[in-house]
Amino acid sequence: MGTIGTLVAIGLVMIFSASSVVAVALHHDAIYYLKRQIAWLAVATIAAYAAYRVDYRKLRRLAPFALGANVFALVLVLVPHVGTLAGGATRWLGVGPVQFEPSEFAKLTLVLYLASALAAKGAKIRSLVNGVFPLAFVSGIVVMLVIKQPDFGTASLLAFTAATMLFVAGARIEHLLMILCAITPPAYLLVRHDPYKWARITAFIDPWKDPQDKGFHIVQSLMALGSGGWFGVGLGFSHQKFFWLPEPFTDFIASIIGEEAGFIGMLAVLSLFVVFAYRAVRIALATPDRFGFFLVVGAMAAVTIQAFVNFGVVSSSWPVTGVPLPFISFGGSSLVASLVFVALIMNVGRGRKSPAIR
Repeated sequence: MGTIGTLVAIGLVMIFSASSVVAVALHHDAIYYLKRQIAWLAVATIAAYAAYRVDYRKLRRLAPFALGANVFALVLVLVPHVGTLAGGATRWLGVGPVQFEPSEFAKLTLVLYLASALAAKGAKIRSLVNGVFPLAFVSGIVVMLVIKQPDFGTASLLAFTAATMLFVAGARIEHLLMILCAITPPAYLLVRHDPYKWARITAFIDPWKDPQDKGFHIVQSLMALGSGGWFGVGLGFSHQKFFWLPEPFTDFIASIIGEEAGFIGMLAVLSLFVVFAYRAVRIALATPDRFGFFLVVGAMAAVTIQAFVNFGVVSSSWPVTGVPLPFISFGGSSLVASLVFVALIMNVGRGRKSPAIR
């Protein structure tokens, strides 16, 4: 709780700092986005408390229905005049100011489904036909629906999280490699035939080749990090947030942290995620049932992988994918999903009795 509370507090401070300029320009209110994030934090806290109080074992029976409902929502997003288009992608459902991203909750429902299925399969996961393939097929459907939005960032996170859970469950490496080899060619063709997507993905290799267009996000992010040095320019004194760095309080908020708090500030945030992952692994190893074990592993993987991908994007170590930084970036759906993941980990942790996995 201390680790996550610190990350959320850092997020509120940095959202105010990174968004105040844009908020004044667009809404004449410096705390416009901060107020919205606080409102979402209240919703996320209620949802997390409910997830913490419920008997997590009961979620096992609901997992297939939850995933089915989420798949239906992902399909609705793609229906014309139903899904909300913004930023070149159709990812949102809702009315007026109340919008949510079904793809964010797809991480939660997919983890629940895979935890339930892996707990039931046991040693069958060593089989390709009866173990790995059915779960990979279901995961693939969710991933493809998210890609159609298009949202390659969240799609990649879903794939990485599913692969992590399958690997931890005991799936054979050769089976996972076979699936990877099978999906790589169509995934490559899907991206390669779209010049814009291909340029965005490959821009991180040499962003300075096109610094005014395809490499603009990364170049401005690197300038922010470089300006911050070891200790930063000071909280609130970022230059890049003055309409230079796109998405300064959402996907690239870590760049503003690096500029204002420096390398030391970035290292502190990264360390908090490492502590979170370590504590989650400790809880998983002491969980008395298989469903709880896989639930904790999946929740930990979903949050930690997303954090490291975001850090990779802002440092030009990973292609630009539009993935928010958990607990810190502005965004209600991401905050709700992330805090529910944490609540589920704590829920399972209440029932741990021994270091054995039965």
